[in-house]
Amino acid sequence: MPNDDSAKPDEGSAPKPGHFLPDGAGGGTLPGGGSSPKPGHFLPGGAGADSSASPRKPVVPGDTAPLTAPTPRLGGPTQAGPSQLSGSRLGPPPPGDPAATAFKARYQPDPIPFVEKKRSKALVAGIVVGVLLVAGAGVAGAAKLLSKYDDFVASPIGATPSLPGDTPTKSEPTSEPVPDPVVEKENKLYANGKLASVKCKEPAFRPTSKENVRSYYEVLLKCMNKSWQPVVENAGYEFHEPQLIIFDEGQETACGVQKDVASSYCDSGDGGIAMPWQDLVEHYPKSKAAARIAEADAFGYAYAVHVQKLIGIFDASVNLSDQAPNEAARLEHKRRQALQATCLSGAFFGAEKAAFPLQGELLKEWQRQGKLEGDEVTKDKVRDHGSRKSTELWRTRGFNAADPGSCNTFAAAANTVG
Repeated sequence: MPNDDSAKPDEGSAPKPGHFLPDGAGGGTLPGGGSSPKPGHFLPGGAGADSSASPRKPVVPGDTAPLTAPTPRLGGPTQAGPSQLSGSRLGPPPPGDPAATAFKARYQPDPIPFVEKKRSKALVAGIVVGVLLVAGAGVAGAAKLLSKYDDFVASPIGATPSLPGDTPTKSEPTSEPVPDPVVEKENKLYANGKLASVKCKEPAFRPTSKENVRSYYEVLLKCMNKSWQPVVENAGYEFHEPQLIIFDEGQETACGVQKDVASSYCDSGDGGIAMPWQDLVEHYPKSKAAARIAEADAFGYAYAVHVQKLIGIFDASVNLSDQAPNEAARLEHKRRQALQATCLSGAFFGAEKAAFPLQGELLKEWQRQGKLEGDEVTKDKVRDHGSRKSTELWRTRGFNAADPGSCNTFAAAANTVG
């Protein structure tokens, strides 16, 4: 058996790893006797410090020895030195806090006072002149641009002085305005003579569908343009064709909502002729001749109003109707305008009666419908288009003469425009 002293380390020999740990080879004793070491036992200044060791030398700059620092302890005594910030904080530190001064200097600095600098009068004047020059160049550029559109706007800006201080132009009107009564009663249209036939044949499209009605009116429109253009231009006016509108009942068009199934003329823009189609398609199988005459006659009347518009009679008539002294006089003036359109339509068909053709059964139907048209048969019976007697009178007069000069209703006796 081994000697009991073999388990003890030799005197002067180094202890093995774990020798002094609890339950280690050294038991609970320390070298030289004593109990197990307590926390901090072997730290400098602790209970196990070697009293015979030489004292620690102070560290000087440049010394290679590492710096030592006190080990922080939880719950230990407060260390000497400046106060430490701890935790987190929202917003500025409270007054009296050591960080308050630094926070204010960084995030709430005192405003820098404004000191006005005086500028020389010469420099200010130069700036003002520069601004005016730039602004003037912009206005001049705008005037050049707008002047290109003088023909397309009602009140062209480019032709009117727009800057304060501009000298108004002293140009005089090139001619005296023609009074409205003269436009109506002495229009050069009346001196053109008979309408020349342009061999306008009845369009071959029958009113059996909306597209057929549209095609019919497109052909008839070209025919009437060819007939009336030289007449309008010879009277000294500019010609342009109207816009053609084929509408469904109740449809909104450039001429407004079409609640009735009657043709109408639209005064806006270059003028528009709005034509219905549903009644024609419905009645054509029942009476083909009546539908064909109604189709041509309605378009002829609306186009005649366009002729009145081109030569100034339409606008003059509206002006004089608006200034009539009473309702009876206003309605009479409106009848004169409407009956003249009826006459001009008759003059066109009279000039084209051989080619169209308005003869035989078609002529009888045309005459029959003329006797049925008048204010008496309308829904509201407003006396603004002419009685059946007056309508037949001017319709027949235009057809027989084929001359716009026979259609001067504005110079006619009152009993012929009732």
